[in-house]
Amino acid sequence: MFIEIRRKGNKKIYYLTHSFRDGEKLRKIRRYLGVNLSKDQIKELREEAETNIMKQLEDYKNIRDPLNTILSADEIDRVNKILIKKMIKIKHLSEDDWKKFIEIFTYNTNAIEGSTINSFEVKDILEKDEWPDKPKEEISETYGVAEAIKYIRKTKEHLSLDLMKSLHKIIFKNSKSFAGKFRGEGIEVAVMNSSGVILHRGVQQRYVLKLLKELVKWYEENKERYHPIILAAVVHNQFENIHPFQDGNGRIGRLILNNILLKHNLPPVNIELKRRSEYYIAIGEYENNGNLRPTIELILKEFKAFKTKR
Repeated sequence: MFIEIRRKGNKKIYYLTHSFRDGEKLRKIRRYLGVNLSKDQIKELREEAETNIMKQLEDYKNIRDPLNTILSADEIDRVNKILIKKMIKIKHLSEDDWKKFIEIFTYNTNAIEGSTINSFEVKDILEKDEWPDKPKEEISETYGVAEAIKYIRKTKEHLSLDLMKSLHKIIFKNSKSFAGKFRGEGIEVAVMNSSGVILHRGVQQRYVLKLLKELVKWYEENKERYHPIILAAVVHNQFENIHPFQDGNGRIGRLILNNILLKHNLPPVNIELKRRSEYYIAIGEYENNGNLRPTIELILKEFKAFKTKR
């Protein structure tokens, strides 16, 4: 990194600049420091600017070809062997199964995000229109998730920005002012656990659309190439890494995962509340180490769990 000075009349405009190679292209990231700065001021501002540039660089490189750059050929082969070895015969859902799935998925996917509505209350809301003494926003999102599942059953779309926004609007239309809208300028997000420890930061807002478009493009280019569970796991994890919405990313990510499974003639999967820690660990393993296996293992485990309950 180096200090870049640009002159405009009597003014000296200072930037911290970092050059890096992206394939055959040489690119630069600049952070504005100020005008007519002293050496002490430059030193003081440089540390924060360096941190921001490194975060920006991390975001820029976050998604290229997820399988070819994050997973090696050997790793893909190992994941495929897991699928061949552990894949169970999955019976497709009957209409009664779908009714049960909608209820348990709605309960679990909302509970993972902190909803206080229990499984019995979800059943009463969806079957009898009976509302418990719980926040209206949570009741609205209960109806919303159930409606979103029905939507992915009917839609022919595999993956698109419009699909993501439509699902978000369906779930949060009566609870969030930003329903159906990606993060706006200046809105940055982070995921924290119950102790306030940050588990993950979404990419900077300026990169959200670019990275989502790259993810959609990657899926379209590879949807016939890889096993559907690998596709669903990669898209879900990459979506969670980007965190394109101000809130509600977990629920949309799990719906997208299921939409991909359905479009490849596989039944949907429910991530249970009791496996929330395992779920977060799996996402973290992928984000930090490029390890897709924990997500694959979790999906297969949940397939088997739902099968035994039917």
